[in-house]
Amino acid sequence: MIPDEVVDQVRDAADIVQIVGEYVNLKRAGTDFRGPCPFHQGTHRNFSVSPRKRMYYCFVCHEGGDVFRFLQKRLGMEWPAAVKMVGEKSGIEVREVDSRREGPDPREPLWEVNATAAAYFQKILWDDPLGANARDYLAQRDISREVADQFGIGFAPREIGLLRNYMATLGFDEARLANAGLLVQGEDQSEPRPRFRGRLMFPILDSMGRNIGFGGRLLGPGEPKYLNSPESGVFSKGKTLYGLNWAKNDIRREDHVLVVEGYFDVVRLMTAGVTTVVAPMGTALTEWQSAALRKLTKNVFLLYDSDRPGLQATFRSGDELLRQGAAVRVVTLPEGDDPDTFVKKNGAPALSARLRDAIDVFDRKIQLLERAGMFAELQKKRRALDRLLPTVRAASDAIMRDLYIARASEVSGVAREVLERELKGRPTPPVEDAQPPAPRISPAAKVRRGDRRAQHGERGASAERELVRAMLFNRSRVEQIAEKLAAKTFRDPQYRAIYRALIAAGADSTIEEVTANLDEETIETVEAMLAEGSIHLDLERTINDSFSTLRARDLDQRAAELDRVIPLVEGAEKDKLIAEKDAIRKELNATGRKYFKKFRPTSAR
Repeated sequence: MIPDEVVDQVRDAADIVQIVGEYVNLKRAGTDFRGPCPFHQGTHRNFSVSPRKRMYYCFVCHEGGDVFRFLQKRLGMEWPAAVKMVGEKSGIEVREVDSRREGPDPREPLWEVNATAAAYFQKILWDDPLGANARDYLAQRDISREVADQFGIGFAPREIGLLRNYMATLGFDEARLANAGLLVQGEDQSEPRPRFRGRLMFPILDSMGRNIGFGGRLLGPGEPKYLNSPESGVFSKGKTLYGLNWAKNDIRREDHVLVVEGYFDVVRLMTAGVTTVVAPMGTALTEWQSAALRKLTKNVFLLYDSDRPGLQATFRSGDELLRQGAAVRVVTLPEGDDPDTFVKKNGAPALSARLRDAIDVFDRKIQLLERAGMFAELQKKRRALDRLLPTVRAASDAIMRDLYIARASEVSGVAREVLERELKGRPTPPVEDAQPPAPRISPAAKVRRGDRRAQHGERGASAERELVRAMLFNRSRVEQIAEKLAAKTFRDPQYRAIYRALIAAGADSTIEEVTANLDEETIETVEAMLAEGSIHLDLERTINDSFSTLRARDLDQRAAELDRVIPLVEGAEKDKLIAEKDAIRKELNATGRKYFKKFRPTSAR
């Protein structure tokens, strides 16, 4: 017997168009391929092969099935031989074992409940007055019903009991809905509520086309704008790529992939005929996602937004892909455009032209640093190299790594030999990690002594702590704060680690997900903050005061640096640094901080 998981792996990896194309003259027809049926000896192109569904079907004789059935019918093969043959063509070794897993797949209940919920959301969208606003929204974005149905788009109503009652009539109990992440239990132990309310729903499928979760877009005001299903037995945000189930065969065939940010980007590009596109569940690609793409192709185009979060995601994703040995290029769209709006206005040919103009991810980073004047003076040049060297280290391809070193030497004027010694020595920390580590103090001591580090002059420690605490209790604000504040701002390594964990986990995460990769001492710090509660926390004032305090600390530090440097320079450079110090003094005066003041957390009144 061949294990079920091996059969799934072979079917998933198979290029059904290529295999069937060895026996049938196929030509592309939209997203599918057509040819004369080999089973009833037809002469017209009534035989269809769908790479998205991984199925074939004849509209005349109604013969259909997957790639294994095609070989069985066409060549008269037994089922195991067909699986082995497809495995050989797909580069997967197929071995038979004495027995197969007994009983149904334990994931089946979650696939089933998600698929049923997806059908319910579609019904609400198109057949219920509650879906009127969502229908209008899709019309405004020029998404037809045909396109929406192709991707299974639906709508989750705001009413609390509708989904639960509907699913109950079909035999789905609350426990299964909760396990799939469709229902959530309130902290006050009130009745379970739908996780998705008032959201446009995008079903998320695994590579085999099974329903594993959802992404929901809020139509009205509120946070977060996008909400994914929680981690479950079938869904893991970091191990899922939206659209991969439809795109993987074309990615393998065309030997490239486009990575975009959102669901609508994937929908727009695929309906325009650009079928090699996927989107991560978060912003930047994870190691797992990058490895999955590298198995399909070496050539990756990144089409993230050009704002600060988009650029950060671009370079984080680029480094991860370089570690996997990929060739990474960045596509730049006109200001104000994303892939969805650009293709909607200009069509797929215009996007193809942009792909031809894409530049290597390392060159894109250099381009932005040059525009920011980071190679114009010595201090900035050092910081520019701190941004470039991690990408050089990430390149696992020896030739690309060598080219990157040569390019970095060229733009910085630093000798190649010096850069190579730097790369071989102690790794240069990324720019956000460049702050010196603060001394460790146990979390229990922090609570007992009211964080004595702040009392003894470690400036801004309380601001860091209160900002992180505010984010723990109000995770819907995490993304907004992350856009304004880099992790390097945090001097305390524990608060910096918690801050990064909050950003990585996302707005819809649980505390368990936030602390999953933190060390024991840092987890104790989180628990101590949570134990204080949020009753006396004035969210807006705490965030604003924290920003103000941390900004003042940075300005104060820069002023101290200028005091040390100014006596050592002459002429225009000295005038420039004096002007910078005057600007810092004016900014501090404008905020009422003539000198750095110790932060005091703001309580609600």
